[in-house]
Amino acid sequence: MSDPTTIEEPTPASRPAIKGVKPDAVWRWLELGWRDFRRAPAVGLAYGIGAVLASYAVCFGLVLGGKSELLLPATGGFFLLAPLLVSGLYDVSRRLERGQPVSLFAALFAWRSSAQILLMGGVLLFIHLVWIRLALLLSALFLHTINPSLEKLLPLVFGSSQGLALLVVGTGLGGVLALLSFYITAVSLPMIIDRDASVTDAIARSINTVNENFQAMALWAALIVVFTGIGIATAFIGLAIVVPVLAHATWHAYRELVPRPD
Repeated sequence: MSDPTTIEEPTPASRPAIKGVKPDAVWRWLELGWRDFRRAPAVGLAYGIGAVLASYAVCFGLVLGGKSELLLPATGGFFLLAPLLVSGLYDVSRRLERGQPVSLFAALFAWRSSAQILLMGGVLLFIHLVWIRLALLLSALFLHTINPSLEKLLPLVFGSSQGLALLVVGTGLGGVLALLSFYITAVSLPMIIDRDASVTDAIARSINTVNENFQAMALWAALIVVFTGIGIATAFIGLAIVVPVLAHATWHAYRELVPRPD
């Protein structure tokens, strides 16, 4: 008798099945992600500190460049590009699982193992560029001002009806793009690193995985947003821990949801 938690599909044998999990599986993924972080703390902290420094660089660059209106969209863009930026940590978890040596050099160049990672990067970059263009358009439509200073931007956004409308509409559109990004990256990048799957197969598998485990994946997406939001709210310092732990946990989510064939 087949395992009732495994979803049988009329697909070629080379394609992995999708395993159904309960929502409480997300806590197991976090626990395993924390374990991997402790097993390779130097690599994880290098990525985490890199995320902190990059966040500061982007924020200061936008303010000094007179593009303060892009601060919030840039923060939202973090959710779109993060799965690609931390792909090296998926390789770290893969190496730890196999008992192979781990190093920062190997993690940083994990993308060289498959050209499909670069193609996936192009997909995510396109979504990010669409989001930035939408943010500029919404800013022009609702704020009716060009390049407001940081001192003027905050009262304008949070203290006016136009600003509140911008927040509502912008958050809605950003949420749609973030949801799209989550659907196509939930397990796709770990799968590409693990099996050198094509972008189309990996995205299709990711979408099916989310659909078939909607409750668990909805909770997982919410936790990613919450933990990342906490990391950002701590003046980005919390990202030094949040980024690597979530990346390692994402690997374990993939490994449980898309088990390798025997």
